Amino acid sequence: MIAITGANGQLGQLVVKSLTSKINASEIVALVRNKAQAAELDALGVTIREADYDDTASYVKALEGVEKVLLISSNAIGRRTAQHKNVIDAAKSVGVKQLVYTSLLKADTSPMLLSEEHKETEKLLAESGLATTILRNGWYIENYTDNLAASLEYGVLTGAANEGVISAATRQDYAEAAANVLTQTGHENKTYELAGDVGFTLEQLAEQASAVTGKPLAPRFIGQSDFASFLTQVGLPEGFAAMLADSEYRITQGWLEDNSKTLSKLLGRPTTALATVLKARFN
Repeated sequence: MIAITGANGQLGQLVVKSLTSKINASEIVALVRNKAQAAELDALGVTIREADYDDTASYVKALEGVEKVLLISSNAIGRRTAQHKNVIDAAKSVGVKQLVYTSLLKADTSPMLLSEEHKETEKLLAESGLATTILRNGWYIENYTDNLAASLEYGVLTGAANEGVISAATRQDYAEAAANVLTQTGHENKTYELAGDVGFTLEQLAEQASAVTGKPLAPRFIGQSDFASFLTQVGLPEGFAAMLADSEYRITQGWLEDNSKTLSKLLGRPTTALATVLKARFN
């Protein structure tokens, strides 16, 4: 059986759905904190089990009979390493054969603040004795397109990435790649740098969004600290805003650019183009 942590999240749900097209639903375990909120997963016919990242014992129980686990990184920034350790320890105790982890692009060398807990988790995995696969996911295209409506309303796309290239892909792309790794052999003890085939700058994003919607959209580049302030003004917590502003600044240094096309190789197809996502979102 294959278990997916955080299965009720945006990426988790897509992985579970992708898996159902490859293996029988009875072989899939969706791990969630609250079964009552997993109706969409339940409708797929998969097994639903409750497990909490903060509770190792809950994972020991939930992973009974499981051979492979996809550990989707927690969204509790600042507590993720401890939470991931709980899952790793539980997987070891019940004899899981392979643990796949969603990390961050270039996590081992990246100076991004977001990379720190991924580095720590990758170290825990290396020391675990388990067969592991590291999926170092780049940025989601949806990080930009999901919040683009407000920018289009005002005609301004504010950011700190300047002319840095963002090799983003869709959540669906990353989800399908994870499902492929989980259902294929030969991926044990490998690390994959995953990103979109064709990167884009914020200026190119603005141009394509304007072309698709017919609305003028101009990029407005500001400094890292000003961008952090901007994000807090639109409602993000101060700490998280600072972390995202740091990520935007690191884009200018190339830390979210990757030309390996490893993701498309795992998919067996090209990654989804930015224009395709924009058309689906706004047409």
